[in-house]
Amino acid sequence: MDYQYPAQLTKLDNGSVMAELRDVPEALTHGADEENALTWARDALLVALSGYMDDRRPIPPPTKPKRGEPVVEVPPLQAMKLAIYQAMLEQQVTQATLGEQMGIDGRQVRRILDLDHNTRIDHLLRALDVLGKRISVAISNAA
Repeated sequence: MDYQYPAQLTKLDNGSVMAELRDVPEALTHGADEENALTWARDALLVALSGYMDDRRPIPPPTKPKRGEPVVEVPPLQAMKLAIYQAMLEQQVTQATLGEQMGIDGRQVRRILDLDHNTRIDHLLRALDVLGKRISVAISNAA
C-alpha cells in the first residue's frame, strides 16, 4: 500500500490553516500556514494510526487525492511498520507467533510495531518476509 493520505486545507478566520485527512478523521490539526499545517498533519497522522494499532483496527487505505490536493506521506520506516501490522491483522498472526517465527522475543516484536521506535531495517524486512510480504522502493522528484 502507498501510505500517502490526501489533506484538505482550510484557511481559518485567524489566518491559520486547518488540515484534515478525510481517510483518517482523527488526524485533524492546524498550523500558522499551509506548510506548517502539513507538517503537523504528518504528526497527527502518525498519532492517529498508532491509535488504530492500539485499538487493533485496520489501517484505512488512502483515497486518491483530488486535483491540486496535497498529500501527507507516512515516512518509510513507519510505512513498513504499518504494513507489518496490517499483514498481521489480515493473517491473524499474533505478536507471539511473529516473534516465534522470527526467533525474537515479544519485546522486540513490540518495538517493530512501535511507530516511535527507530527499528533496524533488517528486522522490518525479516518481519515482512515472515508475513509473505516484500517492500518495493520508488524514488521520485521532490515537489
